[in-house]
Parts: sequence; structure tokens; C-alpha cells
Amino acid sequence: MMKKMTSLLLGIFIMSSLTLWSQQVIKTPVPTRPAGQKDVLELRTAPISTVRVAFIGLGMRGPGAVQRMTHIPGVEIIALCDVLQKNTSKVNDMLVKRGFPKAKEFYGDTEIWRQVTKLPNVDLIYVATDWLHHAKIGIQALKDGKHVAIEVPSAMNMDEIWELINLAEQKRLHCVPLENCGYDKFELTTLNMVQQGLLGEVLHGEGAYIHGLQPYWNQYWNNWRMDYNRKHRGDLYPTHGIGPVCQAMNMHRGDKMNFLVSVDTKAVGNPAFIKEHTGEDVKDFRNGDHTSTLIRTEKGKTILVEHNVTSPRPYSRMYQLTGTKGFANKYPIEGYALDGGEIDPEVAGNHENLNAHSFVPNNLRESLMKKYQHPITKAMFDDKKTLIEKAEEVGGHGGMDFIMDYRLIYCLQKGLPVDMDVYDLAEWCCLIPLTEISLDNNSAPVEIPDFTRGAWNKLDGLKFAQ
Repeated sequence: MMKKMTSLLLGIFIMSSLTLWSQQVIKTPVPTRPAGQKDVLELRTAPISTVRVAFIGLGMRGPGAVQRMTHIPGVEIIALCDVLQKNTSKVNDMLVKRGFPKAKEFYGDTEIWRQVTKLPNVDLIYVATDWLHHAKIGIQALKDGKHVAIEVPSAMNMDEIWELINLAEQKRLHCVPLENCGYDKFELTTLNMVQQGLLGEVLHGEGAYIHGLQPYWNQYWNNWRMDYNRKHRGDLYPTHGIGPVCQAMNMHRGDKMNFLVSVDTKAVGNPAFIKEHTGEDVKDFRNGDHTSTLIRTEKGKTILVEHNVTSPRPYSRMYQLTGTKGFANKYPIEGYALDGGEIDPEVAGNHENLNAHSFVPNNLRESLMKKYQHPITKAMFDDKKTLIEKAEEVGGHGGMDFIMDYRLIYCLQKGLPVDMDVYDLAEWCCLIPLTEISLDNNSAPVEIPDFTRGAWNKLDGLKFAQ
């Protein structure tokens, strides 16, 4: 009798705790979809044989993007835009050296880009400005009837996110986050492994942006990045870490993120940097040195995302996937741990005693990566090279930037669904405002909205169109 009473009380306690937990989650409003709109999942638009591109923002990221586009057939570079004339002129000089005609230049102030989004002879606006202009330009580009690709993070608050979604749905246009890390060779190969079932069901993923920016802080125009970290708290640069994990875990393609909880350390490193370089003793720096965010999904899976741009640590995006049959890890050691029974004997060779308690040997890892090389990277770029070979030649973070740009142009030219849609943009960027809300409320759980507004289970997994 006593044992039954104990079990009953325990059950009541658990149910009460779950009820209390659900009541404590901070709700995030989801605006009603305007009448006449529908989702843009796997949106197909009219093929564009020659994609005419205008670039806005030619500071740290833009010039490399222009250079990469010169290697992609069927691209015309129509316009170059930046606040500084020296930046547009420098990129135009590069175009001439590459054998391309000069693009029209727009420069002089922080609103000059509005002339660019209105241009009638442009199909795609490519945005690589400071964070505060990303969504603003993207919103206007969609209003002006252009597809838009926006450097990350592509939106900084919920209002921007929902406006991008509504315009993409209303105009039936692509709004793409320029998240390159999903095109890294290891991430792409691992994605294919997951989709082929090698890791079993992926239950937990980890991602991060851990990168000491001390050598770069002074290169940001008008100090915009440090200023944003000073004024805001939370994971301000989440997409490199969470993007590839969400792709492997099929977010809004069979699962969705339900809520997050965020914790952070106090701010030490960046205030010290400011004092060292300016003499200012900063007392109001908002963002902690290290932020950790835990997410739970509708299907009972979890994701851990971390952000640190000041500590003396090696660069890391973490990128870890824990499955029921195996484990993938990129940082600090690149490797796979698999149940012996999951490895194809033809690939494993004569290896004995393989188990998931340690990484597979390097030669087996290389064999696995060759076997599971993602199909898009094996496609022929031209008569001589595959896409991965061309990417390694052109470069851009080891080639992943080039694959990202090529896939965007390829899908526009063929009229195919893009690899990353506006809902990816929303899910990855919403961590910025939502982690700040969690932290400002004593690390309370915060709801992550369904940006598809009910269609998160409509698709059966992520598919890259070919």
C-alpha cells in the first residue's frame, strides 16, 4: 500500500512539474498568415538562364562573393554598391582583370542601396553589409520583386523575420540565408550519412561559433559588430553552428524546435579589449563571454548551441551528431564512431573489433567519406572538374563558400527549390532575439515559433534538388 502511495505521489509530482514548466515557457507570438498567402516550402520559380546579380556591401565579405561569382557560368554582375567608393572601384578593377565588363557603381551614403534594389535589370540582390542592414535591404529587395540572398545573421529580431517570411510568401520569391557551413565537405558528407541511415536516428546535435575576434574587431566598419555585442545579450551569431545541425535533424521538414533555454557567463574579454584599445572602462557591456543554449524539438530531440568570440580558444563550430547507431564529430577531432554492424564490409575491409566507443581509424574514415560523398559535390561542374574540385580551386573557406554560391545560382537557373529557404533563415536567426529574452528572464524557457505556421511536418526530410 505504501509503495502504491509513493508511486502515486511521484506521478502527481511529475505531472505537476511538467504543467508548471509548460506554464513558465515564455510565449512567442505567431502572426496570422495574411489572407491569400501560402507557404513557400520547396518553392519553384521561373528558370533564369542568366542570373543578373547586384551586390550590396563590399567590405569584408562582399568582394570574395563577387570574385566567386565570376567563376560560375550564366551570371552577369550588374551593380556594385557600398558606402565607400574605394570599395566599389576595387571590386570593379577585379572584374576587369577577370575579363568581365565593369558593373554600375553605387556609393556615397548608407541609403544608396535603395537605388540598387529598384534596378529593373536585376534578378538577385546579394547582401553582405553590416548586420543592421541585412534584413532592411532584404525586405526592400523582396518588395521590389527580387530574389534575395542575405549574409548571416540575416535578421536580428522577430519583426524582421516575420516580414521577410510574409514578403517571400506574398511575392513567391526566394529569400536565402548565406550560410556557408552547411556546404563544408565534412558537414555535407555527414548529412548524406544521416540521410542514408548510417547514424541511425539522430537524437542530439551540437553546434557553435567559437572564434576569438581580437585580430578582427577593428576591421568592422564603424565598429558595428563590437557595438552590437555591447548593446545586446545572447547568441548573436548562431547560424554557423545551428544551421548544419538543423539540416541533419530535418527542422521544418518533419520536426520543429519547440523551446530554448539560454545561460551565459559574465562579460570580461570584450570589455578588456575595449579598455586596452580606447582606455574606456566599460560598465554596460551586455553580452557575456560564453553563451550556451539548449533546444528541445517536437520529436523529443535536443540541440546545444554555443557562442564565444573572445576567449583564447581554437576555432570551433563543434558540429556533433549523436545517433542511435553512430556519432559524428568535426571539432576538435574530425571523426566518426559507429557500431561495427553499421559499416559496410566492403568499406571496412579487414578491420576487427570496431565499436562505437572510439573513432574509426583514419583510413576507414577516409573510405567512409569517399563512399558517402554528397551527390551534389560529385556533379560535374564542367567537362573537366566536379563541383568539389572546382570549389577547392576557387576557394572561400576551403571551397564551401563557392559551393553555396553555385548551388544558389544553379537552383535559380533551373527553377528548382533552393537548399536553404526563408524558414531556415527564420529558425536559425531567431536564436538572436529569443536567447536574449531567456537571459533577461533568469534563463527562462522561451518558445520557438513554428515559422511555417502549421506546415512543419509537410515535407519528409531535407532534399537538395538536382
